[in-house]
Amino acid sequence: MNSFVVGDHHKCIGCGACVIACAAAHLDGEILDAQRCDTPFTPRVTLVYTPEVTMPVQCRQCEGAPCAKACPENAISFKNGSVQIESELCVGCKLCMYVCPFGAMRVAPRPESETQQEQGNLEVADKLPYVAQKCDLCTQRENGPACVQVCPAQALQLVSPDRMIHSVRDRRKAAVDRMPSFTRI
Repeated sequence: MNSFVVGDHHKCIGCGACVIACAAAHLDGEILDAQRCDTPFTPRVTLVYTPEVTMPVQCRQCEGAPCAKACPENAISFKNGSVQIESELCVGCKLCMYVCPFGAMRVAPRPESETQQEQGNLEVADKLPYVAQKCDLCTQRENGPACVQVCPAQALQLVSPDRMIHSVRDRRKAAVDRMPSFTRI
């Protein structure tokens, strides 16, 4: 079982703080410099808005991840406790998007410098102008996922394997406690 971020649609207020924090956590520079530098805004979390509910959609860090199995370039693998994308290997084919059961994969513009390769004196485009992205649990951040840290409604939580095991055990115990007792005749 892997750690993942889960959202509570009862608590989510749809403010978008998680989206901004996610994009900022994955910038090479400062968020305030992003517009001046023409940096693409590429969060790895999406907010889904409906009339009844707002819900953040993120990667569930699947065991045996379908996105990793579908990737023809083996650019998606399990590392550091989460499913990671090696953008330098990704060719932008979008197969991972089609197979993700949660809709958590997306493609973002690839920096132009990464789409070209030199062959002799010629520059040849060898990759599509997009690269796959998804929640990586902010493994580069000391404080964990930025979205969880900034959510004003505390609608996002990092679920660890230990926490999941305790939750399942507690639910099973509660179910047994609710069962009627039977006496033998």
